[in-house]
Amino acid sequence: MDQEQIKSKIENAQTALGIELGSTRIKAVLVTNDFQTIASGDYVWENELDHHIWTYPMEKVWEGIQTSYAKMAAEVHEKYGLVLTRIGAIGISAMMHGYMPFNKENQLLVPFRTWRNNITGQAAAKLTELFDFNIPERWSIAHLYQAILNHEEHVKDIDFITTLDGYVTWQLTGEKTTGIGDASGMFPIDEATHDYDAVMLAKFANLPEVKQYDWDIKDILPKVLVAGKTAGQLTAAGAKKLDPSGLLQPGSLLAPSEGDAGTGMVATNAVRKRTGNISAGTSAFSMVVLDQKLSQVHRDIDLVTTPDGAPVAMVHTNNCSSDINAWAAVFNQFARLLGVTLSPNELYEKLFDASLRGEQDGGGLVNFSYLSGENITRVDEGRPMLVRKPDSRFNLANLFKVQLYSAFAPLKIGMDILLREEHIRTDVLIAQGGLFKTPVVAQQVLADALNTPISVMSNAGEGGPWGMAVLALYAADNHGKDLADFLDDEVFYNQEIATLSPEPESVKGYEKFIDNYKQAMPAEKAAGESMKLD
Repeated sequence: MDQEQIKSKIENAQTALGIELGSTRIKAVLVTNDFQTIASGDYVWENELDHHIWTYPMEKVWEGIQTSYAKMAAEVHEKYGLVLTRIGAIGISAMMHGYMPFNKENQLLVPFRTWRNNITGQAAAKLTELFDFNIPERWSIAHLYQAILNHEEHVKDIDFITTLDGYVTWQLTGEKTTGIGDASGMFPIDEATHDYDAVMLAKFANLPEVKQYDWDIKDILPKVLVAGKTAGQLTAAGAKKLDPSGLLQPGSLLAPSEGDAGTGMVATNAVRKRTGNISAGTSAFSMVVLDQKLSQVHRDIDLVTTPDGAPVAMVHTNNCSSDINAWAAVFNQFARLLGVTLSPNELYEKLFDASLRGEQDGGGLVNFSYLSGENITRVDEGRPMLVRKPDSRFNLANLFKVQLYSAFAPLKIGMDILLREEHIRTDVLIAQGGLFKTPVVAQQVLADALNTPISVMSNAGEGGPWGMAVLALYAADNHGKDLADFLDDEVFYNQEIATLSPEPESVKGYEKFIDNYKQAMPAEKAAGESMKLD
């Protein structure tokens, strides 16, 4: 598409804006109605530990959204000489789960409690038993119930609870909705009705400790919408929140908001049954669209949905790439001491290439990349830690090999349940996320870790906001197709895919690393119990 064609699409609002509030970056991506990215902007942020609660301040939410939007709009002006005033459709995505309770005056009652918090163990266990359905600690209903069990003062004043993407969409439209994929990380979904499970809602409402409150759980959850529906229109107040300059006009269609898991499935064309994807960033998760029911409840497997409501087995880990980034920063500081300046891409390529020379088992080194607690390995408080025996081979190659190994270790432990116990099979497993921007290395480690072929698409590093923009275009015009066919026929018909198969010797090496990892786990748990945060 040439410059004039793009300008015409911008002027005629044949565009979609996808905004994703990720764990370390907020990104805005403008896409034409033929799914081509034409401008983007971002904002770097980090979660904060406030009184032992992982959170993001609301002022940074809007600062980040407005900054990323402004950068995107500036790129439109710079590249095409146009002032961005109209956008056809908009979609908001964010990290799933968490807890945002509001009162009748629309005031946030407690700071946003993110997915990263491991503070709802009691509630999650009780609800799992009550529902006979796995309720993870990070789910919104677990946070709500834990607040009830803790007799928190704010609970009596709750009028509405939502997620981060649901909150932003509400502020832009005035409508209290969320997409079904995001909703499925708040409360269990009934596949038949595409709504919250009515039996489980009733069970929760009838708990003695819940009945004391004036609100009803059915009334305080956001309305559930499937992909292709409309979540409202951008209001004048919403346009001003998005673009304080006042240039953006109201009226844009809003798609149902989604969690980053849902946008990841869309961005990797993994919404059809027997497909799956893996997203690796600050956290990591795998999504496998099920063609059969699981034989039993597994505490390490979430049952959520695709953006169009199909059941998905999700393995979610709280930690992935943060420790890799921390070690890379140290080596970057050392390089600067030597007078060497490396771009981020050069730095990671050098360190990842070094890992290729490491021993298959990582030389006996073990790394725990636990910046926070990890549910899958039953670690309440994370303490990043490198463990080695006197006879371990401690060198750069092995050090960075185990950095990559440890990033995927909790995911591998969870996926083994699906692959080895439930015998779930996929036709394709596609990886996306920042770790795969560096070609081949992390992809091969993941294939070896899971002992299954892993595919990467050309958009592997930037899936989320683009996937949300695609969902916005689908809401604007679905071409009379269901979501899976729409993605196959309209979006991915000529997509380049690179697939790597596991290497037998590396698979054996990774299994040895996992054995060492499990043996050293008591040390990680002890560190969390003994080294208390201030």
